[in-house]
Amino acid sequence: MKTLEELAQVWRGEVIESRHLGVAVVANAAGEVIAGWGDPDLVTYPRSSMKPFQALALVETGAADAFALSSRHLALACASHRGEAHHTDLAADWLETIGCAVPDLACGPEYPKHPETQRRMLRAGEEATSLHHNCSGKHTGFLTVCRHCGYGIEDYAAVDHPAQQYFFELLADLGAPVGMPVGSDGCTLPSPALRLGDAARLGARFAAGQAPAKRAAAMARLIDAMGRHPEYTSGSEHAMVAVAEATGRRVVFKGGAEAFLLAFLPQDGLAIALKVADGNARARVPALIAILHRLRLIGDAEVAALAAFARPAITNSRAEQVGRIEPAAFETEAPRGAALRRA
Repeated sequence: MKTLEELAQVWRGEVIESRHLGVAVVANAAGEVIAGWGDPDLVTYPRSSMKPFQALALVETGAADAFALSSRHLALACASHRGEAHHTDLAADWLETIGCAVPDLACGPEYPKHPETQRRMLRAGEEATSLHHNCSGKHTGFLTVCRHCGYGIEDYAAVDHPAQQYFFELLADLGAPVGMPVGSDGCTLPSPALRLGDAARLGARFAAGQAPAKRAAAMARLIDAMGRHPEYTSGSEHAMVAVAEATGRRVVFKGGAEAFLLAFLPQDGLAIALKVADGNARARVPALIAILHRLRLIGDAEVAALAAFARPAITNSRAEQVGRIEPAAFETEAPRGAALRRA
């Protein structure tokens, strides 16, 4: 088995200019790897793809209900948002609801990732705040847990804080190996490393709600929130919104920094973990769509609806198409271990 397999090619005219290698793993809730490309034992950081797991405490401790949070709040808790007004307005109101303020957020300030919002702020001379950080929803979720459970908020980002220990304990409960490396994410929170196969297994258990009833209900509530409000978990015109809408919310994915991606398929009890080795995110969504199609988890009509993301155009400075990104063929044997719903 090769450690890395080709996930996508970048064409300029009729010549392949770049190739993106990586690993992709499909697993079911029974812990079986039913399809894969590259080495499923490759260890990496899922980064923000872990946000739905980090948000579990928000629901299962009762904090979300205690503060009357909506499904939009839950979607934002799982978000790598783009700093648009609907993101920052909701986060600001949420902080006020729990008796916190922007300086309580451990994530630092950053300008929005939404281009037009960023340009508007720069033209107006507005300073970026921690509300604009793509992780502000996740951090507000942790602060909410702290308020509800009586934890101190000053050091909630520390790996030994009860809120972080809750996260690591639930990962272990779901079958994550103990003793994997823990790094520090860009937003200051602890970030566990996982094997690709383990990330896919965890994702499948989350998608299938394979857990005690209270936790299973929390998992279902979070996936439903991400599927119903992908514009809060990502942003306007984001690929996550397009995939959720085109598939009728049968596929919900969460991206992570350095080109990680974790897709949840709750109706099928499956998950797909994908990592582009060079960290270039442009390859991951075309690869995901191709894998879903190859395994007949989505049909031709859904691929056609996602054409702009399945084979993105490469353009020049006049917005003229001069190339394209093509996903790999993803040839593989028939999937094993789970009966896949045929699209």
